[in-house]
Amino acid sequence: MFQIIPAPAELAEVEFPILRQVAETSGRPVSFTLLDVPNQPGEGWRYHLAGLEQAAADGLKMRGQVAPRPVGMFFGLDLSLHHFSSHPSYKAIAHLPLAERVAIMRDPEFKAKLLAESPEDTNPTTLMLIGTFRGTYQWDDRPNYEPQRADRVDARAAAAGLSLDEYAYAALLGNEGRTVFYLPAANYTGGNLGPVREMLGSPHTVMALADGGAHYGLICDASFPTFYLQRWARDAAPDERIDLPEAIAELTSRAASLVGLTDRGRIAPGLKADLNVIDLDRLQLHVPTIEYDLPAGGKRMQQKADGIEVTVVSGQVTYRNGQHTGALPGRLVRRGDLLAA
Repeated sequence: MFQIIPAPAELAEVEFPILRQVAETSGRPVSFTLLDVPNQPGEGWRYHLAGLEQAAADGLKMRGQVAPRPVGMFFGLDLSLHHFSSHPSYKAIAHLPLAERVAIMRDPEFKAKLLAESPEDTNPTTLMLIGTFRGTYQWDDRPNYEPQRADRVDARAAAAGLSLDEYAYAALLGNEGRTVFYLPAANYTGGNLGPVREMLGSPHTVMALADGGAHYGLICDASFPTFYLQRWARDAAPDERIDLPEAIAELTSRAASLVGLTDRGRIAPGLKADLNVIDLDRLQLHVPTIEYDLPAGGKRMQQKADGIEVTVVSGQVTYRNGQHTGALPGRLVRRGDLLAA
C-alpha cells in the first residue's frame, strides 16, 4: 500500500501521472491526499477525480482520500502558536502556567511593551504560520467549521475600529485564555464545502485523513468521522445528504478494505466485534480542549462529542457516553497477521 501527499502548489497534470506510475509499476493499491487547496492551478482536485476514474477503467486500484471538512489549524494561548507567540516579551513568559500568563498579559504595562514589539524567530515557517492568524475565526461555545468571511479575526478587528494586534490581544485573553481560533485552509477555498461534497461523492474516493498523531498543539482532526455523520448524513440539505447506510459503509468496510484489514468493517460471524452505538439526533461536537496527559506533561488537543453512547472493541465496552471504562482490548495489527489468519 502506498499513501502519498502530493505537493499542494504543483500542477495536478504533473503529479497525477507520477501517482499512476507508482500504481502501474508496483501493482499495489495507491491512495493519496485529495484536497481543494488555495492557489492550485486549474482546480487540481477535478483533474485528480478524472484521473481516478480513468485509472479504475484501466484496472488500477487508486483512491483519493478526502477530508469531510476544511483542513486547518487552531491557535490559542495554550496551543503551539498564536498571534504573539514569537514576540520576545511573550517568549519570556511562555513557560508559565496559563493562569499566570493571563494575569501578566492583563497588566497594561506588559501589554504596551509587547504590542511595541515584532515577532522574532529563526524559523521562517513559524513566522509564516503566525502571520496566518489574521485569517482565523474565533470559536466560543460551539465549533463552526463553515464560517462566514465577515467573521474573520481581521474583519472583526476592522469592524471594531481596532488594529489586528489590539483586537487579537483582547480576544486571546477571553475565557481565561482558553479561547481557540480556527483557520480553515484546504477544502474551503470558496468559503463553502461544495467541492468536498463532490469529492466525497466519487466512487473512487474514501472519507479518510485525520492528523491525530502529530501536531498535537495545532491540529485536531480525530473528530472527522463524527463530523461526517453529523454534517453529511444528518444535517445536509436533501440534495447533498449522504444516505446513512452509505455513510456507515464509508467509515467502516470501505476504509478497512482499502488498507487490507479484512477482519473488520462489517457485522458478520467470525469478524472483529467492533461497534459504536450512536444516537444520531444527539450527535454534537464540542470545541476542542487542551489536556496535559502525555509523557513529561506533554499537551494535546482533545475534542469530545455527545451522542456516542457506547464503543465496543473486540466485544469489550471501552467507552460509555465518552467515558473510558478501563478496558484496553486493542493491539497492534500487522498485515501478515491477517494473511496468516
